[in-house]
Amino acid sequence: MYKYSYNNYSYTTRDGAREMTPLMKPANVFDRDAEWYELTRFVGDTQPHATLGIVSGRRRQGKTFLLDALVRATNGFMFTATESTEADSLNQLGQALAVYQQEPTPYRFADWSEAITRLFSIARGHPIPVVIDEFPYLVKASPQLPSLIQRAFDPAAQRNNTPIRLLLCGSALSFMGKLLSGNAPLRGRSSLEMIIPTLDYQLASQFWGITDWHTAVLVNAIVGGTPAYRREFVADDSPADAADFNDWVTRSVLNPNRPLFREARYLLSEEPDMRDTGLYHAVLSAITAGNSSRGGIANYLQRKATDLAHPLSVLQDAGLITHEEDAFRRNRSSYRIAEPLLTFYHAIMRPEWGNLERAGRATEVWQRSQHAFDSLVVGPHFEELCRQWARHADPSYFQDRVPSQVLSGTVSDPGTQATHQLDVTVFGNNTSGQRQLLAIGESKWQEPIGLGHLTRLQHIRDLLVRRGEPGAQSAGLFLFGSSKFSDELSRRAIDDPSIHLIGLDDLYRPSA
Repeated sequence: MYKYSYNNYSYTTRDGAREMTPLMKPANVFDRDAEWYELTRFVGDTQPHATLGIVSGRRRQGKTFLLDALVRATNGFMFTATESTEADSLNQLGQALAVYQQEPTPYRFADWSEAITRLFSIARGHPIPVVIDEFPYLVKASPQLPSLIQRAFDPAAQRNNTPIRLLLCGSALSFMGKLLSGNAPLRGRSSLEMIIPTLDYQLASQFWGITDWHTAVLVNAIVGGTPAYRREFVADDSPADAADFNDWVTRSVLNPNRPLFREARYLLSEEPDMRDTGLYHAVLSAITAGNSSRGGIANYLQRKATDLAHPLSVLQDAGLITHEEDAFRRNRSSYRIAEPLLTFYHAIMRPEWGNLERAGRATEVWQRSQHAFDSLVVGPHFEELCRQWARHADPSYFQDRVPSQVLSGTVSDPGTQATHQLDVTVFGNNTSGQRQLLAIGESKWQEPIGLGHLTRLQHIRDLLVRRGEPGAQSAGLFLFGSSKFSDELSRRAIDDPSIHLIGLDDLYRPSA
């Protein structure tokens, strides 16, 4: 076995086979280790013909930044499309490709068929990435483009292709998801299908440089894990400490002179399938107000539930909302907003938009919005962070079982005719592959947690035992809080290993 370098990659030869060792990730790329590994493996594949990959993700997640770093590290070619006509897009591509190949004059392509043939011929002797960013813009003007790319991957065409690693990238999730679905032309052609996610709450705190966990939750409840919101949108302005948080909100989020101020509006206007943005904002406003079911949203908007099937589906396809089943009632489900900035906008900014647009009103608006911020924004967001923690928590918390599903749920109490809400329910699979309850939990933001909260969880667990829920008898009881747990509760947790008190330090402790 021996190693050698080729095209900025390190290859290992073992019995005549070449195995690619992925490139070191550039220092200026935060996290994205798994994504970088997969991208470099895709680009460094030693197959002698062209291959296809699809990269998607919501806007502002750093897709272009990551792919640009990949192209720079491998001497590849990247073309970023714009909203334009077919002829103009072909001209732009011809100019960019001529610069890349150091040609004195731009290429003049008569059509996309000619342009694709040229693109597939630019690798010489070794694989190189060819990235087409904002691919949906090109297809909007040239609907035949996916079919032409499919033809370029046909066996007959592959005999003339060079080993380019074509990466099609876009932010319109609904469009990108359909590229490889059903009878789409490119179905079965791609060897990479990558979605660039938002940073989780632990990584987001590192990215923002926040080590006070209370402040980290508050900031995450507003901007989530979108990297661009720190770099481009607030010019690296991060709260210096807990005392600086309120000032940071007024100077960076509620400031009409900062890009973040109007970002929530642009998120919807940039989605190609959302033509009536007013309707979609109304749906998001209803969800923010606490209406999580389709019927509840319909009542809030005074519409029929059937009228909302399409807008809810479009919002879900765009990655802006999630639709989750109830843990214990199969006929019940909940819609939640997946982008924290949209929740903040509808709870705080939209009702005060006229005042916020006037200079000098931000502090006044923010002061009177504190209750809404705590109840409509941070409280529900903290519940979601607790569910995220449970999904990746050490199995030792759950009788050494790995969670297979984490949901919220409702449990009926026949004795009192009441319904109990559970913020966290954790399920795993038993040795027979059947679903089994591992834990139930409750989360409280800025509320002291005592024995009363534990008694409530114990009662709910008893109800689940009586109804025959598998695993309920041994299910753990989890209390999540941002404030101090009472001394009595802490002593009970010491004596009873099924009781777990999870504070902010636990939530932000990296998983093993």
